[in-house]
Amino acid sequence: MSTQRIFVTRKIPEAGLRLVRERPGVDVWEADAPIDRASLLSRVRGISGLLCMLSDPIDRELLDAAGPGLKVISSYAVGLDNIDLAEATRRRIAVGHTPGVLTDATADLAFALLLCAARRLPEGERYVRAGRWRTWSPTLMLGRDVFGATLGIVGFGRIGRAVARRARGFGMKVLFTTRSDPPPGEVQGATRVDLDVLLAESDFVSLHAPLTPQTRHLIDARALARMKPAAILVNAGRGALVDPAALYAALKEGRLAAAALDVTEPEPLPADHPLLGLDNCLVVPHVGSATVQTRERMAVIAAENLFAGLDGKPVPLCANPQIY
Repeated sequence: MSTQRIFVTRKIPEAGLRLVRERPGVDVWEADAPIDRASLLSRVRGISGLLCMLSDPIDRELLDAAGPGLKVISSYAVGLDNIDLAEATRRRIAVGHTPGVLTDATADLAFALLLCAARRLPEGERYVRAGRWRTWSPTLMLGRDVFGATLGIVGFGRIGRAVARRARGFGMKVLFTTRSDPPPGEVQGATRVDLDVLLAESDFVSLHAPLTPQTRHLIDARALARMKPAAILVNAGRGALVDPAALYAALKEGRLAAAALDVTEPEPLPADHPLLGLDNCLVVPHVGSATVQTRERMAVIAAENLFAGLDGKPVPLCANPQIY
């Protein structure tokens, strides 16, 4: 029996990479930078399994390049907007991903962004390092109260609900909007409203919706105009949920107090992007799941999904179980 070829598009944490390397026929993209498109199309030819990143477009062209021997795509991510899931399903290719494992790490990061923006911590840190701190002042770096404020959560899946649980510890009123009904018992202390109401009434808006054609630029100029001028926008979901030009205009003109972004459009933002010139816009480099424990567990799950597909078994965390 010939060796099954596997391609891994980026080095993953050692806990998972060690497992993958135990299989013969493994090819890993070793460079620090993401794989370029031409190299990706070349390296996937004739593979049986693919372990990919969220930044890798897995479309019809790539599936054609891989050929009919491709059995499984294991994504080192929860989201699937980089994968043509319908086409993979049509070809009966199992698609695995890593839901659940990064819920709490991402919710922690979203709430950290909220707190940092509310209390202007990045501005204060830059102020000190620049040597501008001379004395205490009653009006220095005034921020926004979090305790008792209203938090609007757009997208009430696992991560959105985890953010709501953290908000309750701060005595916040929680509003949410979602396209599907949450599990029974998961909405304690939260009120479901439509998006316009949520935007108008929230002091903080936190985005956790999936990226679909319907949610692309969900937060556009019209949506931003619905928000309070003193409100703060947090995005730890997908960068393209927000229209960056509209967000820049709202922040620059004082129609929105601040924004805190873990994800952006484009990603990464170029160093000269207008948003990076604003004191009231905090941007971090897509670190929602970036804890040692979470990333290692993601790596192990991605390896386990890959192995199951290669061995002809149902993928444990499969995004298209209808292929079985």
